[in-house]
Parts: sequence; C-alpha cells; structure tokens
Amino acid sequence: MTTNRTKKVRKLRGSRTYGWGHPKKHRGAGSRGGVGNAGRGKKGQQRMSWVNKYGKRIGSVGFKIPVAVKVIPTTINLSEIEKNMDNYIINKIATKENGKILFDASKLGYDKILGSGKLTTSITIKAKSFSKKAEEKIKNVNGEAQVL
Repeated sequence: MTTNRTKKVRKLRGSRTYGWGHPKKHRGAGSRGGVGNAGRGKKGQQRMSWVNKYGKRIGSVGFKIPVAVKVIPTTINLSEIEKNMDNYIINKIATKENGKILFDASKLGYDKILGSGKLTTSITIKAKSFSKKAEEKIKNVNGEAQVL
C-alpha cells in the first residue's frame, strides 16, 4: 500500500514563490535555456550543409607534442651573499679556510650569481653560472668563480 505524501505544491501554498527564490528566477523559457532548439546556432538546412562539409573533422583529435619547458635559473646577487655570509658560516653553508671563504650556491638552491652589490672579502663561489660583472667583481677581491 502506498503512503499518502503531500505534493510539493500543496506544502508550499502561501509561500508566494513556491521554492523558486526571487520571482524573476522562475519566469519564462529563459530560466530553462531558451525555447525549442535555442542556442544551437544556424537552423535547419543551413546547418545540414555545415555538417556535410565539416562532419567529424571538428574537435581535438590526436596528440600534440608539448613545447619544451624553458628553465629559468634561480639567481642571487653578490650583495646578498656578502650581507648573509656570517649566517652562512654559522649554518655551515659556507666554510672558512686559510682566510678564504668557500661558498656553494647550489646548497641554497641557486643556479646563477649576479653582480649587483660590492664584495669586500675574497670568496670562492661555486655555482652553475655567473654573470660577467659578478666574475669581474669576484676576481677584483682575489676570489674565484668556479663553475659546477
């Protein structure tokens, strides 16, 4: 035996909008996407000629080889190295031997050394690459720029 359930319409009598929110939201075919075949583009026979012409060729089919990803090097300036050198020595990122400091940029995740700033102490810096100014400034203070 089926249970007697009240219809939604009966429950919502007197609520004015019958569960549809603002009255404008439940008005006309626009709330259902349009009348008939609305939004399908060209109509009737015109559409058939388009289907005959292009058919299944429209859309993505197959595989495209992705463009090679350009690797952007992470950089650090000489001024930053000079400023943080004491912290690097304390944290054993850089070592001090015979008055010279050995600094390996790859330990901090840097690929390239840039030449902004001044160097006052002679430092041996190891990195994947150096800018021209950085190499000049390192050599001016009797340091070394070692390419890994």
